[in-house]
Amino acid sequence: MKIKEQAQTDGLDIQPNREHKSSVFSMLFSNPDILRELYSAIEGVNLPPDIPINVNTLSNALIKGKLNDVSFIIDNRLVVLIEHQSTLNENMPLRILEYIEKVYKKTIDYANAYNEKLIKIPKPEFIVLYNGEKPYPEKGELRLSDAFMDIEGLARDKDRISLELVVQVYNINHGHNPEIQQKCGTLNNYSFFINKIREYQRTGLTLAKSIECAIRYCIENNILKDFLKEHGSQVGSLLFYEYDFDTHMKVIREEGLEEGIEIGEHRGEQKNQKYVLGLIAQGLTAEEIKQRLENK
Repeated sequence: MKIKEQAQTDGLDIQPNREHKSSVFSMLFSNPDILRELYSAIEGVNLPPDIPINVNTLSNALIKGKLNDVSFIIDNRLVVLIEHQSTLNENMPLRILEYIEKVYKKTIDYANAYNEKLIKIPKPEFIVLYNGEKPYPEKGELRLSDAFMDIEGLARDKDRISLELVVQVYNINHGHNPEIQQKCGTLNNYSFFINKIREYQRTGLTLAKSIECAIRYCIENNILKDFLKEHGSQVGSLLFYEYDFDTHMKVIREEGLEEGIEIGEHRGEQKNQKYVLGLIAQGLTAEEIKQRLENK
């Protein structure tokens, strides 16, 4: 059964949009006061309410078809906050490397970079909140240098890394990192809400029905009540798409690979299969891959 048909059967008005530019995570945590509370909890500090927060999230810039990030500047720090609902992507430092350039271009006058005088820029911090079902420690780290090829090959390279990007990863599943969740009630309630969806799924309910039941339960029990009452329908639609994303991407990969191989065989080009796999890794849809191959 197709995504839209299944959702409508379960009573949710789902309109899947593979290029949607929002998420439940970004909707909830784009509020400056909530961001201040969350950042203070993660960093273990108490930021006064008069410290301004400038939210500058880029539209659909990080993950094609799925964007769960919030970018903001606070106390001369440029923070990129990302949620992961499935398996942690170890390529996130590489993706952020591209993303941070776009954020800086949005927040500073890049023309000044060609002047001799040093321009000051906010210190970057990269934080991933892991919300997947696979086991993960309370806190971890992803480094761009982990992807470097053969850095041990030459002795002089061992202690010299010219480019590094470090991502701090926190497990925010319900029951994990209790100190952070206790200090940020919104994060704790959000984790409870996501966990409630999974609880309903384990009883045999469909994803759409589980989301619907979790929304109703949380409203009745004063968990994200105002947020869910105001945005309940949109939350249901976005969560349905977000949590079906992995299945959706698997279908795209299979369709794209199948079409790519078919076109490649027709042309007698064995190298097409490798080319298609590269396009899939970039997140292109089956139709986009097909167009690339036909114009190749």
